[in-house]
Formats: sequence, C-alpha cells, structure tokens
Amino acid sequence: MQRWKDRVALVTGASVGIGAAIAAELVRCARDVDKIQKLAAECQSSAFAGVLVPFRCDLTNEEEILSMFAAIKAEHKGVDVCINNAGLAHPQSLLSGKTSSWKNMMDVNVLALSICTHEAYQSMKERNVDDGHIIHVNSLCGHRLIKFADLQFYTATKYAVTALTEALKQELRGEKFLMVNPDLFFSSFYYLCTQTAVEAVDVANAVIYVLGAPPHVQVCDIFSKPVILLVDYILAYVRY
Repeated sequence: MQRWKDRVALVTGASVGIGAAIAAELVRCARDVDKIQKLAAECQSSAFAGVLVPFRCDLTNEEEILSMFAAIKAEHKGVDVCINNAGLAHPQSLLSGKTSSWKNMMDVNVLALSICTHEAYQSMKERNVDDGHIIHVNSLCGHRLIKFADLQFYTATKYAVTALTEALKQELRGEKFLMVNPDLFFSSFYYLCTQTAVEAVDVANAVIYVLGAPPHVQVCDIFSKPVILLVDYILAYVRY
C-alpha cells in the first residue's frame, strides 16, 4: 500500500455502511456530510496514515458530480482511485412500482457510476496515471435473478453495472479496472435477518487487498460470500 501514499481516492456513498468502512480502511493504512465529518474526526484522532476529506454531492445531479471532480482537481490535482460504492434500492416491483423510484435507482446505480467512471478516467489520463484503479462495488444481484418481486428493478440496475464493467474492460485493454461484488450484508441500506451476511468491513478489506496487489497484477472480480455453517443446514432440515 506504500505506493498509494499521497494519492487521492474518491469513495462515493461514504457516509454509512460499505462506503464508510472503505473510507476508514483507506485512511487507516456523501451527501450526509455530518456523518462523514464525524468519521473524518475519528480518523484524525487516530494514528492513521491518510486524511479523509468529506464532500457533499447529490449523485442524481450531473452538475454536482462534475463540480466535485473539478474541486478535487483544483485542490488535489485529480483522482487516482475511484470507488463507485453508492447505491440504493427501493422496494418497487415492475407491476406496482413507481416511475420516480425506478428513475432514482437508475440515476444513482447506473448513471452516477458511469459519470464518475468517465470523469475519473479522464483525470487519470490527463496526468498520465498508469496505475490508477476504478472499482465498482456491485452485487451478486448483478449476476443472478433473486425471486423477490420488489428487488427486480434494483437487480436490473446491477445487471447494467455488470454489463458496463465488462464493456469497460474491453475499452481499457489491460488498464486497471475492477468490480467488487459483495453478497448480502447488515447495514442501514439492506437488512435480511435470516441470511448469514458479509459485513461492510469484509468488502472494505477486499478493496484494500486489491489496491495492495503489485502494479503488474490485475484482480478482475471478487465475489464475497458468507460461510454457511453446517448447523444452518441441520436446523433447516429439522425445521422443514
């Protein structure tokens, strides 16, 4: 991780959950700025190597995204690592859902990710950064259909992320590009009490692992899945 000293990493959706865990881990080796400022204060009070700088940005607003990248360029020269973590899910099925909810998911999960990817790449290209990383925190919903009607549109946005990632791998032709795929996890974003879960810090550690790989190594995909103990199967068998 020493080669990332004095480099700039952008983490979207860093106020809670996976984003907050990733930001904290990056400092250690969102729109809700108050929470990010609290996290920044905690990081500054500890013996961490980096600095966390909170920035308020509405990811459904392209102008605000562009302003954020302009501010990063003015203050820090540009982005070396872009972690597209922000995402949201509304329980809206295709047959009874609302267009406003679908649009909100598409704006954050797909369009904001695409705009941030474009701007981060341009930033790296302008400064001849040859070891930059663009990381998408996707979901296993982007690879398989879960039989739950209220998640269908959310799943569609994650399938879009998978398709965009594969297309970008072809465009970048060997340049650093990665997608991290966490399974279900406990957070304020999504909670499923009957499911053994991957926690936010587990995904953050996966990101740190990738960034710690030497420049000649490209980690393409990481699928984080919880270990299900044998007792889980025994209880399920007895119950049903």
